[in-house]
Amino acid sequence: MFDPGAGIRSGGFDAGRGVLVATQRGGAPCFRPPVPPVVALGPQPRPAQVPLAPAQERMWHAARLGRSADWNVARAMRLQGTGIDVAALRAALRHLVIRHEPLRTRYPMTATGPAQVVADPTDLVLDVAESAVTEDDLAAAIAEQAAHTFDLTRDLPVRARLLVLGPEEVVLVLVVHHISVDGRSLGPLIRDLVTAYLACAAGTDPDWPPLPLSYTDYTLWKHAQLGEFTDEWSRATHQLRYWANALAGRPALLDLPAREQLSPSPDPAAGALIPVGFDARTHAGLLRLAQDGRASLFMVLQAAFAVTVGAVARSADVTVATAVSGREHRLLDDLVGNFADDVLMRVRLDRAGDVAELLDQVRRVALAAYAHPDTPNPRLKRCLLQDAALPLFQATLILQRAEAPHAPDPASASVLSITELPTGVVRAKHDLEFGLTDHYDRCGAPAGIDGAFCYPIARFDEETAAQFVARFRAVVALLADGYRGPLTALLATTARRRSVSTARRAARVLL
Repeated sequence: MFDPGAGIRSGGFDAGRGVLVATQRGGAPCFRPPVPPVVALGPQPRPAQVPLAPAQERMWHAARLGRSADWNVARAMRLQGTGIDVAALRAALRHLVIRHEPLRTRYPMTATGPAQVVADPTDLVLDVAESAVTEDDLAAAIAEQAAHTFDLTRDLPVRARLLVLGPEEVVLVLVVHHISVDGRSLGPLIRDLVTAYLACAAGTDPDWPPLPLSYTDYTLWKHAQLGEFTDEWSRATHQLRYWANALAGRPALLDLPAREQLSPSPDPAAGALIPVGFDARTHAGLLRLAQDGRASLFMVLQAAFAVTVGAVARSADVTVATAVSGREHRLLDDLVGNFADDVLMRVRLDRAGDVAELLDQVRRVALAAYAHPDTPNPRLKRCLLQDAALPLFQATLILQRAEAPHAPDPASASVLSITELPTGVVRAKHDLEFGLTDHYDRCGAPAGIDGAFCYPIARFDEETAAQFVARFRAVVALLADGYRGPLTALLATTARRRSVSTARRAARVLL
């Protein structure tokens, strides 16, 4: 038996096993697992086949099941200026797709699994159609384009339509599949498009700095970092093992108050939005709680979200989710691609006596989730004792920081005005989904939080969805007002905002 107090006498490296071997004072060897290699992020040698990045796998499998359009990222931009040059806009889009490899990548199934196949720029055929529309027909035309279905095995994951309202007004509808972009891709995407348009309109090629690496380089680096699931000591196996243990024994499905099945059955992913907002005072109160609990604003909101979900589902064991950006390295800042993925947070409300204990639990669970972000959902589902047809999670909350306002580029502002328009298409991939943004003024003071709650209309009617939002708002308001007592008061909170003193007297226990 190994005596921890005996210490280590000597050690060496066993090349046959590839592990460090340490010898105890009694002479018996003990083995330490090898440390996974650290691979530098940079240009990588290209193999014959490039696998999907971990963040891409869920979208690929969803598309294969016929739900490709659920993952469209669509933007409609009204371009106004003196003499919009449609030919230059077409050329700019081509430059954009050539610059960013994910926009010209197909994702076929191969003998070893799905792969990324980047189209050569010389073979590029970009789908950019042009049509004249009236203002009355504009909304319907945008919605039709935003709902386009991509065949990821054959199509390029990008589609553009130019809806011409007049010589000085064109609406560009740009639809990209989520497998090739994430939310943080939109900044460099639109910036590079404007740069390319101004250059093409002037009769030149865009003069932008070269990208430090490609999405393919990132994918190969990520797989080298993670290693193989067949290696029991790899980072990939370590992360999978963490999730399998963390989620073992949880309720497979939350009992949410869904509506009766409609006839005929609507599109299961057709969604609706309810605006959500919190003023600067509430924002400041939440930040105080975060500071007191050594947590982040997101962790406070996620704690409020877990309480609300638990109360509505009448469950003390709640799994909620969020998205992580996946852009830990500065070299990834200007790349277009899908780096973001979901991580799960299992919150045990019955193991927290008051707000402080709940926030501490959410903080620890969130930090652990952030440290294990790379396990693809399809693989994780195969490791859990649940029906594979059930979702890994039903409730998600995403918080992002609003970009600081900046002065427009004088060169572009003088010839082109860009206004974003609604696409008219809402896809609800989860039962309960908050997308929130926190805002700060020029001095860094909290200026409020806004966003929307998205829900599937096949699952919930408008009244039920509004009640859930109202309940979440009430819980957030109590926390911002300084309530720090038992969770029973938060769980019993109704849509009507209560004072802190009233909340402390709440006695109805839902769990």
